[in-house]
Amino acid sequence: MSRPPAPSADATGTAAQPAAEVAEPEHAPLTELAARVGELCRSSARTIALGESCTGGLVGHVLTEVAGASGYLRGGVIAYADAVKVALLDVPSTTLADHGAVSAQTAIAMATGARSRFGADVGVAVTGIAGPTGGSAEKPVGLTYVAVADAAGSAVRRHLWHGDRSANKEASARATLELLLERLAGPV
Repeated sequence: MSRPPAPSADATGTAAQPAAEVAEPEHAPLTELAARVGELCRSSARTIALGESCTGGLVGHVLTEVAGASGYLRGGVIAYADAVKVALLDVPSTTLADHGAVSAQTAIAMATGARSRFGADVGVAVTGIAGPTGGSAEKPVGLTYVAVADAAGSAVRRHLWHGDRSANKEASARATLELLLERLAGPV
């Protein structure tokens, strides 16, 4: 929670009241999101597979914190290196050359590759720049793409986080789970 600023004098010399303290929005714990993913997978009899980069396996970790995850989570790949994205998730090397590892195109390819490689109903992927280094003017630290792919097609979202490395990884995992929840809640 942020602290209110110290009182200051207004133009008349009267002390102004400090600004009201504004609470940060509350977020459901990642494990709560993971439990909702599990409920939707079980109720729709769908399976999922993961392709993770900047989160380093955090999405998979959180999903496996839920008992019974083996009934719907097929597996995942931590594809941190481009060569692994190509070899294990079937990301075309031309996609990486043309758009880079942190791009909507790569995120969709990772999700599609995870779905295909693991024989899952839904593939989900995340790629980004967690920081504190690695960013550029075109792709700053905190830039993240999350994607899902299933029989109906694919969807991708772009995010730009402004936290430290751990906060960016957590925000990326949250965004990945939220997009997955939206996809699972849609028509089968």
